[in-house]
Amino acid sequence: MQPSFAKKYINVYLGLGSNQGDRAANLETAAALISRLIGKVAKQSHVYETQPWGNQDQEAFLNKVIMVNTTLDPRGLLDAVNKIEREMGRTRKEKWGPRIIDVDILFYGKRIIRDKGLEIPHPELHKRAFVLVPLMEIAPDLEHPVLKKPIDELYMACDDQSEVVML
Repeated sequence: MQPSFAKKYINVYLGLGSNQGDRAANLETAAALISRLIGKVAKQSHVYETQPWGNQDQEAFLNKVIMVNTTLDPRGLLDAVNKIEREMGRTRKEKWGPRIIDVDILFYGKRIIRDKGLEIPHPELHKRAFVLVPLMEIAPDLEHPVLKKPIDELYMACDDQSEVVML
């Protein structure tokens, strides 16, 4: 039996992407800030180079997915993610525009959250190969709590044919 003061840890999956500046260093910096502000990085995928989503007229992205053990509640997690993006110099000018860093909350345990400004699981993750490929690397059997399918099945059914190249 756990003492009543023990914190409850939850596994969250975060998608990281960068297409400005030193993209690899940006991913490393974000992972270090996540470790400091959110929790222990328990798993991380390789880094993948991918074509931009939405607005094609920009540089290619580097992407990866990490699993973090955290005690933060969903809103606290979102606040920490936003703080990391701000500290790294992210400005939100245009949807799907270039960015020094992008940190998306993909999953928060098995919870389904639909709140103002916060939707978990990420509503578009099952449509994006650049998320599914690295997620499949570290959690192929993870079941999407809304779609009730594991990540590898979501990838096989995904219509996104863009290249996702492991570096």
